[in-house]
Amino acid sequence: MLLCDIGNTTYHFSDDQKSYKKDAKLFDPSSITDEVFYICVNKSVKERLKSLKNWVDLSLYVDMKNYYETMGIDRITACEAVEDGVIVDAGSAVTVDVVKGGRFEGGFIYPGARAMGECYKNISDALGYSFNFELDLDKMPKNSRDAISYGYLKLLYNEVISYGMDIYLTGGDAAEFAKILPAAHIDETLLFKGMKNIMKKANIC
Repeated sequence: MLLCDIGNTTYHFSDDQKSYKKDAKLFDPSSITDEVFYICVNKSVKERLKSLKNWVDLSLYVDMKNYYETMGIDRITACEAVEDGVIVDAGSAVTVDVVKGGRFEGGFIYPGARAMGECYKNISDALGYSFNFELDLDKMPKNSRDAISYGYLKLLYNEVISYGMDIYLTGGDAAEFAKILPAAHIDETLLFKGMKNIMKKANIC
């Protein structure tokens, strides 16, 4: 079974043995003749895949009654992977979603570390620091780098732990956010697990 999570910059493939990535600008999806089950947030790629019959869009098989219309398929798929917990997807944006008893309870979207860093830099070059994910969130900061880091990370940390549930971290910056959420489970395969669950519910695997 070949699964593919398509983002804005990469095709992330997974089969029963390994996972690998291809550049979204350079990869030709028609080069694959096997059946591929995919999710996609890249509009131009999704349009291109419509003409390839062996590429199966899993977003068409999601039971949307538990979600809202404009919710991203990547967030939905992550929620489909978890029975109970808080899912933190730390990428270009940080999404936080709560699932209880296999049901989506709601969530929010937060700027990713790079995007938020640019916001501070746009205010003043003097605030153009990288975030310190290793700062002590129990102490008020006494330098500029920790001050902007605290303002960004403490709010997110407080919200995520307030639910008292298991935390699942995924996304490109998961390892960084794990420094402030050390009890979290880092799972790079979370979306693939969700894709398999969607397929099981739809009886297409």
